[in-house]
Amino acid sequence: MIDLRSDTVTRPTPEMLHAMAEAETGDDVFGEDPTANTFEQKIAEMFGQEAGLFVPSGTMSNQLCVRVLAGPGDEIILDEKAHIFNYETGAAAALSGVQLRTVSGKNGMLSVEDAASAIRTKNDWDPITKVIALENTTNKGGGAWYKLDQIKALRSLADQHGLSLHLDGARIWNALEASGYSAEEVGKHFDTISVCFSKGLGSPVGSMMLGSRDQIIKARRFRKMFGGGMRQIGLLAAATDYAVENHRAFLKNDHAHALEIAGALERCDAFSINPEDVFTNIILFDTLEIDAVQVADAFREKGVAVSVFGPKTIRMVTHFQVSAAQIKQVVKLIDEWD
Repeated sequence: MIDLRSDTVTRPTPEMLHAMAEAETGDDVFGEDPTANTFEQKIAEMFGQEAGLFVPSGTMSNQLCVRVLAGPGDEIILDEKAHIFNYETGAAAALSGVQLRTVSGKNGMLSVEDAASAIRTKNDWDPITKVIALENTTNKGGGAWYKLDQIKALRSLADQHGLSLHLDGARIWNALEASGYSAEEVGKHFDTISVCFSKGLGSPVGSMMLGSRDQIIKARRFRKMFGGGMRQIGLLAAATDYAVENHRAFLKNDHAHALEIAGALERCDAFSINPEDVFTNIILFDTLEIDAVQVADAFREKGVAVSVFGPKTIRMVTHFQVSAAQIKQVVKLIDEWD
């Protein structure tokens, strides 16, 4: 089966397993895991932040940032397609008493005008706007990424209104590859960042919250409260560090493979797609005749796993464990679709 459901389906490589086996470990709840401590500081410095905190998932990392930046009665502005709004089980409200205010941007991205329109007044009866949250790259937005001038403009808006700027960097590595920006060029503009390692980089588990030292001290306590305190996590940190050092080079191929598939989809009369809306490794396309579930079933019968993303929408995601030869098989399948 050629698995294009997500870039989260990758398996640890033998080299990654070796790095895990060789890792020096300690009890991280006591702050004594040397591999985790070193890795947290490495990623923090890479993104121009003071400190980091390794966590099991991107959802936990995002929610720790929510908890540190806002509280009951506060509000966060984000795009209606944002992961924090759509895929985190209402956690902002359930865990932190925080309200989410969505606006409709483009490809899941906020403009200054979008964000500015949602900032509350200072009436007693209004929720208090505290945070503008961006996602980079955007999942439901088809892998789109922010240009630096867009980020700087949103940073300026946040500063004008005394707001924090958060980055859900679920696929930040893809954004950096596509843009050519360094991690620090992007990261230094944000108050908090969630960095995910278990998607395009292929780490088996893990994300990291980045922020100031004081924020990370607070977040460490909330991580424990949320059930995310872990012990010998150097095993996971070692795997993730290996991925950061060795798998980033694969992302360029993933992006090229996505465009290759998009070209085949554009040629096929059964589907609708604009290849210009394929920005990185995510491919969103619509079915024209039968519904998405039926199309997904047909792909699976032919040896390709895809995700249903709406009544008429399918998602494919390329990753480094789908080879160039397998991509050609997918293209051939689409070209011969009947």
